[in-house]
Amino acid sequence: MPIFQLEDDNILFPPARLTDESGILAVGGDLSSERIIEAYASGVFPWFNPEDPLLWWSPDPRCVLFPENIKVSKSMRQLLRRETYTVTFDQDFAGVIDACQKIYRPDQGGTWITDEMKEAYINLHNIGFMHSVEVWDDGELVGGLYGGSMNKAFFGESMFSFKSNASKFGFIMLCKNLEEQNFEIIDCQMHTDHLESMGAEEIPRESFLMYIDRNQERKFEKQDWNKKFRTDFYTAKS
Repeated sequence: MPIFQLEDDNILFPPARLTDESGILAVGGDLSSERIIEAYASGVFPWFNPEDPLLWWSPDPRCVLFPENIKVSKSMRQLLRRETYTVTFDQDFAGVIDACQKIYRPDQGGTWITDEMKEAYINLHNIGFMHSVEVWDDGELVGGLYGGSMNKAFFGESMFSFKSNASKFGFIMLCKNLEEQNFEIIDCQMHTDHLESMGAEEIPRESFLMYIDRNQERKFEKQDWNKKFRTDFYTAKS
C-alpha cells in the first residue's frame, strides 16, 4: 500500500484500511484541532519523532482495552482502599502532558511529545476533547495520563509515574468511570506488556474500526470531569 501525502487544505484522511504494512497511513498535514479530531474519528493517530515529518498511524492489529475488562490485582486493590494517592480529573492537563513529555523512558531514545504536539493537545483540552487524570501524593503530582474522548470511545495517549504504581492507580480509576458511563472501548494504540497485564488486548484493525464507526459522531463537550467522575470505587467498599 502507498503512504499518502496529506493536503494542507483538506483535513480528511484516506480510509484506514489502506494503511501501509508498517502501520503508517499518511504523512504531512498539520496539528490543527480539526485535523486531529478527524484523525481519531477515522481510526488514525499522529506519532513522530522531532526530526521526522508528521506521520499518521493506524496499526493492525490495534491494542485496545474494554473498560469492563480492566484487571486489578490484589495488591492494587489494597493500594486503592488505603487511599495511598488522590485522583482528580481535568485539574492539571498542562502538568500531566508536561510530565509525560519529560519523563525518562528507558525503551525510547527520546520523546515523541514535541512542543508543537504539546501545544496542539492543550488546545484540544481547552475545547473539551482531551482530558487528563491526575494522581497526587500530599499535593504533589506523582502520576497521570491523558487522552481524547468522543462519544463512547476514549483514545489513550500517554501516561507517567514518578512514584510506584501511580499511573496504574489513575488508569484503574479512569477505567471504572468509563465503564460506569457505558464507554465501549479504550484505544491503547500500541501493545505493551504493561497494558496487557492490565487487561489490554490486540484486535484486528477492521474490528477496531467498527467500534470507531459507531463512535465517530464528533460528540464531545467542555465539561467538569472532576464532578462527573467518581473516585470512591474501592474506598467505599473498604
